[in-house]
Amino acid sequence: MYTLYYFPDACSLATQVVLHELDQAVEIIDVQKVEDFSAINPVATVPFLVNKETGTSRREGAAVILHLLNKHENTLLPAAGDARDQAIQDIMFANATMHPAYSRLFFIAQHISDEQTQKKAFEVATAAINNLWQVVEDQLATQKFLGGDQPSTADIMLTVYSRWGGSFPVEIEMGPNTQKMLAAVLKMPSFERALAAEQKQSAA
Repeated sequence: MYTLYYFPDACSLATQVVLHELDQAVEIIDVQKVEDFSAINPVATVPFLVNKETGTSRREGAAVILHLLNKHENTLLPAAGDARDQAIQDIMFANATMHPAYSRLFFIAQHISDEQTQKKAFEVATAAINNLWQVVEDQLATQKFLGGDQPSTADIMLTVYSRWGGSFPVEIEMGPNTQKMLAAVLKMPSFERALAAEQKQSAA
């Protein structure tokens, strides 16, 4: 049984989806409803995962997910060999390359007030994001998902990030292979369950 501290529609959503894929019971807590989240997690970031049986905790998105995949039997992470190496690379690409690229959009919106300067910054950030989505498109040229014939953890993470562009005045370009992958992940029962859980929490 786990407790997952999350922020609505943030990267912590991917962790919740993975937990459902692993058939692990999880209680989710919106950090906006926690009086002093930094007292629980000193760096005050999500996801923050607590094992309710042992009391141990994990932070940093990719580290949390890899911990779960190594601990629980699954088909999301190959057991060994080149396929495992590729899967870990894909997870790191999502976490350390695509995620920061999208984070720039949030920074621009929050910290640049001059309209023309903001517009130019958005254009530069969008171009970088579109280049990354082209990398994904090329990798999907011969397979449905980054991991092959079934969704991988990286597909789940990228699908979460793909939802963020709609909050900004930008045009994110994704190729047909990428769009098919994202649509398939969005239809996964685990993804729908995670979204419903966050919506229920928000309404409470």
